[in-house]
Amino acid sequence: MKQYDLFERIEKQDAIDILNGQIRTCRGCKLHITRKHALSGEGNIDARIMFIALAPGIKEDAQNRMFIGPSGQIFNKLLMASGIDRKLVFMTNLVKCMLPQNRKPEKDEIKACSQFLDREISIIRPEVIVPLGLYATQAILTKFHTESGAAGLSFSKMNGHLVISDRQKIFPLPHPAALLYNPSFESSTIDKYKKLHSYL
Repeated sequence: MKQYDLFERIEKQDAIDILNGQIRTCRGCKLHITRKHALSGEGNIDARIMFIALAPGIKEDAQNRMFIGPSGQIFNKLLMASGIDRKLVFMTNLVKCMLPQNRKPEKDEIKACSQFLDREISIIRPEVIVPLGLYATQAILTKFHTESGAAGLSFSKMNGHLVISDRQKIFPLPHPAALLYNPSFESSTIDKYKKLHSYL
């Protein structure tokens, strides 16, 4: 973990607690009508690695927790195979509310949540940001002014490769849910996740 003095860590915890309260009560887009919970980030506030998924699933929305559904089981498996303790990372979503019928996020929904994600990143200050899947990757690469993000480079060519932009390390990876539909990619996905261990 990163080293801070006690006072700074208390300030950091206070900042994330205030932000989480704002996320949970947000009505910034129409998704607040269909959600049960708006999920705030979860994990170690001193994490070197910050995972950013797309949005909560059904189980996550119901229980107000990150990665506890089917994709969460795969996520845990990938972390374990990579020698990474889930307690050492921070996890959040690009969109904080569940997307009905697992549909694609709309631009106004991503925009409404962008302020929260920006503040999470500024509070946690991760050494490496790990966007999971296409939408999170495009949003993060664009946020940090990476040309490949703005140009819409194929995700298959981006994931598993380190990008450094605006002094931020970004390491796109496949979303664990992808293995629910393509389990044959498990071995190659584990190899990509293993590269994260060096950042601990």
